[in-house]
Amino acid sequence: MITSIARHIYKSRIKALDNYGIDAETMQMQTLSRLMDRAQNTEWGTEHRFADVKTYEDFARTSAVNTYEELKAYIDRMRQGESDILWPGRVRWYAKSSGTTNDKSKFIPVSTDGLQDTHYAGGTDAAVWYMHNNPRSRMMDGRGLILGGSHSPNYNQKDSLVGDLSAILIENINPVVNFFRVPKKETALLSDFEVKRDRIAREAMNRDITNISGVPSWMLSVLNRVLEISGKEHIEDVWPNIEVFFHGGVAFTPYREQYKRIITSPNMHYMETYNASEGFFGLQGDPSDPSLNLMVDYGIFYEFIPMDELDKSNPTVLPLWAVEKGRNYAMVISTSSGLWRYMIGDTIRFTSIKPYKFIITGRTKFFINAFGEELIVDNAEKGLEHACRETGAQVLEYTAAPVFMDSNGKCRHQWLIEFSVPPRDISEFADILDKKLQQINSDYEAKRYKDITLQPLEIVVARHNLFNDWLRNKGKLGGQHKVPRLSNTRDHIEEMLALNP
Repeated sequence: MITSIARHIYKSRIKALDNYGIDAETMQMQTLSRLMDRAQNTEWGTEHRFADVKTYEDFARTSAVNTYEELKAYIDRMRQGESDILWPGRVRWYAKSSGTTNDKSKFIPVSTDGLQDTHYAGGTDAAVWYMHNNPRSRMMDGRGLILGGSHSPNYNQKDSLVGDLSAILIENINPVVNFFRVPKKETALLSDFEVKRDRIAREAMNRDITNISGVPSWMLSVLNRVLEISGKEHIEDVWPNIEVFFHGGVAFTPYREQYKRIITSPNMHYMETYNASEGFFGLQGDPSDPSLNLMVDYGIFYEFIPMDELDKSNPTVLPLWAVEKGRNYAMVISTSSGLWRYMIGDTIRFTSIKPYKFIITGRTKFFINAFGEELIVDNAEKGLEHACRETGAQVLEYTAAPVFMDSNGKCRHQWLIEFSVPPRDISEFADILDKKLQQINSDYEAKRYKDITLQPLEIVVARHNLFNDWLRNKGKLGGQHKVPRLSNTRDHIEEMLALNP
């Protein structure tokens, strides 16, 4: 009944989504105009003469592309309570994400406008598109299980908090939505995931759960706890009307078979979303196509840098309507939360331009983000440097990759290291490295909490010349070719392990 009413209410939105294929450029220029109008009297808008911006070319001349480091001083003043800096008024919420070379964490501003015209808009469209694609859906006649993080005070500023984006969304959600979701808000915002997981499972177990939303690794842990408590073998034995998982945050591929194992219902569907701290960017509008639709009428204006120009001092920066299919681009965004020409570090490749559809191809740097830990090479280098200093060891070459969850929900990072001077105790070296990574990367620290999602890292000692032999086999020995330090897949490390007796 409720699903039928919702489907009728959002019928006009489906028409707008259908127009993505013909009006994307118009929608993007309207978005840019709105952003300029709203922010022209802010400190940033005044400095960059937003009032004079009439065309995209005018906007592109206002400033260079920015990283977090360029915006950090402005954001820190906003966190201290200053108003009208990057966005009108006072921004009270900051999404905490993994850090940069110089900081353990980044604090991404999330304005009231950004919540409404971007993050909540994306959540609504996910449900609307899913119901449109599945006319027999009864999703809203039951409840949704939505996982969230936690938040904490921001510099002791009144009514200002920092935390996971999911916690910000739950804290600010329309109270009416709470009648359609579990767990209760107090449980959802708990910081101790071990306690939270158990409470979520118990609160949800006897509800009519029809849809679930969250990061695959975290959700799998919760669902396994539901099965443990209930004594059931499959999730549909607990929730017979479950029909869809809205997932995002990390790649779903490593988890797909595990979900198929615990949810065997032929009525189960999966829909990928691309909702980051910086904005809600994409939705899988076609269940038969893994590509994501770029959401072009939210509070986000998009630009793109071809990956082969990223290291240039003056790279080409393209608006959406100038991109090509099949090329890798670094994504640049300007948002209704005050991120201006901000390079978020994600790389995408367009598979269609009418409408604009894409796949996520990775990050602008080597990384591991199999479980939401966002480990970057700079973290790895600092961790190894510390472990070597503490143990007297010397590292010659290394690479690292994830070991994905087994049937018991166990996962870890596996490091393959060639030492020129090995440590006396490899277990001690691994423990020091692991603790240092937690110290310098808040997302890794969160995933390692109580060994719930991510287990202690494993070190495999590489034989002498292993990495050179691998490069030689690839025809890449010497020159500019380098060993990939971090990888989000096991392709490279498995090849190396096969050469390691």
